[in-house]
Amino acid sequence: MITAAAAGLYVCHDCGKLSRVADLPEHPDCPRCHAALHLRKPNSTTRAWALLLAAYVMYIPANLLPVSTIVYLGHGEPDTIFSGVKVLFQTGDVPVAALLFFASICVPMLKMVGLTWLLLTVRFRWMWRPKDRTVLYRLIEIVGRWSMLDIFVISILVALVQLQALATIHAGAGAVAFCAVVVLTIFAAASFDPRLMWDLLDEERP
Repeated sequence: MITAAAAGLYVCHDCGKLSRVADLPEHPDCPRCHAALHLRKPNSTTRAWALLLAAYVMYIPANLLPVSTIVYLGHGEPDTIFSGVKVLFQTGDVPVAALLFFASICVPMLKMVGLTWLLLTVRFRWMWRPKDRTVLYRLIEIVGRWSMLDIFVISILVALVQLQALATIHAGAGAVAFCAVVVLTIFAAASFDPRLMWDLLDEERP
């Protein structure tokens, strides 16, 4: 099977139009929507590594700093993600606690580890199971949105609790760090070009 790049064709990332390399200038734009054309995402691995390393750094304060503080009758105690999961387990809300633990602690780490693995396979030119690695990349993109679950919960609690005069809830620095982790991993996944894994196979073919 021949790829568009091997056939000398650009595929516009915005409108999907095919354009011949020979018919375009050195730095081409799409003839239809005028978006910049590239055979592959420019500096894909470099940008993905930078965003991923930043996500690893922000993951530490996201789990150590308080995510929210609920003040009731003048008394309040800050809660981290893990302490919130612990309280839910202790109060008997095991399904909710398990969902929060998976979505807020496991999913971000699994996304970062998965992206790290994909980037390493490209960096060291590994040929191992490109189809399975492509499936892994798709899963990383799909499940990423669920890692924002606890932020959604905090937003709903803020809206509900503020209706009561006896209690208030405040988002903590951990929530900001966690949002940064989610956004950085989303951008890192978007920056990575999975076609680079298949390009290695094409280079090895005679």
